[in-house]
Amino acid sequence: MTFNDNARIDTSKVQRRRGGRVAMISGGGVIGVIAIALLSQLFGVDLSPLAQTVGLGEQSSSEQAAPLENCETGADANANDECRMAAAADSLDTFWAGQFESGYRQPGVVLYSGSTDSACGTASAAIGPFYCPSDESIYLDTAFFATLRSDFGATAGPLAQMYVLAHEWGHHISNLTGDLQQVGRDSGPASSSVRLELQADCYAGAWVRDASSVADASGQAFMQPVSQAEIADAMNAAASIGDDYIQRRSGGQVNPEGFTHGTSEQRQGWFEAGYRDGVGACDTFGVPANQL
Repeated sequence: MTFNDNARIDTSKVQRRRGGRVAMISGGGVIGVIAIALLSQLFGVDLSPLAQTVGLGEQSSSEQAAPLENCETGADANANDECRMAAAADSLDTFWAGQFESGYRQPGVVLYSGSTDSACGTASAAIGPFYCPSDESIYLDTAFFATLRSDFGATAGPLAQMYVLAHEWGHHISNLTGDLQQVGRDSGPASSSVRLELQADCYAGAWVRDASSVADASGQAFMQPVSQAEIADAMNAAASIGDDYIQRRSGGQVNPEGFTHGTSEQRQGWFEAGYRDGVGACDTFGVPANQL
């Protein structure tokens, strides 16, 4: 989606960390371990079978929190990935605050380079973007988007990028509603893990549905109406990370009992459900297995 050029961005909802431990790759293969790990964590699919033998080292440096610079307007968000994440975070926070009568809490959003610390352990290139319920924060290295393009041939357009953040924000919403606490270490086509990931996809679609009506502090809409090409970009990302697609790509056969995040069709379908019907359509924990 495209931001309105004169929309104002509240960058206080995002923290930028610079420095910290920097993961380094040695060895190789067509798809590096960074791309594998980032995709695994970002979209909730174990892509490790795709990796060649790769060595991962780490070096340490100091880390400092820094404000985002030159990220004041929608025009800045349209031109820069980090500004886009800040603007999307502002829109997502405003949208979700309006969905709760009480009890809503804004998640932290940490943009970093290389690696940083979280209450769930080290956030790094070997882990990728994720939501940590222990500190209710989302951790994301925007260099991932370039990796997505270079290693996977994806367009990683603006809406696909924002789908990444909206999906992780969806996990925060599941945490606030208590649905996250229903999730165990199970797997299978109707497992709680699958239901959680599909719910996050649905919540992402619900935000996209209403994003063009969400306004900044001055009343200016953050975003322009979504186009079908932008929806296709997000749907392509969802299809590329279904359990069945990943299992086939890794050279194995499809094993539904190993599913933890849903098929390509399911992930697209639940994104569409949220986009079509809104937040009320996202009770993935309340539907029977044959309706997932």
